[in-house]
Amino acid sequence: MSRAAVHHTLYRILGSNQDMEDVLQETFLEVFRSMKRYAARSSLVTWCCAIASHVALGHLRGRRRQTVELSDDLPAGSPDAERVTLAREAARRLYVALDKIDPTHRIAFALAVVDGKSLQEVAELTDSSLSAVKTRVWRARKELDRLAGRDPVLSAYVAELTDEEPAREGA
Repeated sequence: MSRAAVHHTLYRILGSNQDMEDVLQETFLEVFRSMKRYAARSSLVTWCCAIASHVALGHLRGRRRQTVELSDDLPAGSPDAERVTLAREAARRLYVALDKIDPTHRIAFALAVVDGKSLQEVAELTDSSLSAVKTRVWRARKELDRLAGRDPVLSAYVAELTDEEPAREGA
C-alpha cells in the first residue's frame, strides 16, 4: 500500500492544511478496520485512495472553515519566483473557494480537475456513478465561476485548470 498515493489524494482534496496528518492517520485506521471487506476488485492502492476520499468527505463535513497553507518549496531569488508566487496565491484562493461548496462537489472537482483523474476513476474512488461525478464536477465548476466572479486571479486559474476561457463578469 502506498502512503504517498493516499497522501496525494488527500492533498488534492483538502489542500495543504494543519489536519493532513490526522486525516491521513484516520484513513489508515479505516483501511485497517476495513481489510476484511477488501475484495480485490481494484488495486489495493486504489481501494486505499477510495477510503481516503470517504475519510476526507467526513472531515470536510465536520470541520470549521480554515485557512489553507501551501508549502513554500521554491528557493528565494528563483527566476520564476513571481510566476510561482502567483500560482500559489491562485491555488490558495481556489481552496478557500472550495471550502464554500458542497464537499461531494469539491471532492469530485479536486480529483477530476485538480488531480487530473478520469471521471471513471473519480467515480470508483468516491463510490459514485459516472453521471453523478459528471454532475458534481459541473456544479463545482459553476459554483467556482460564481465565487470567482470578481476575482480575476481565481477566475483565470479555474479556467486554466479546466482548459476554458475565464468567466467574465456580465458575460
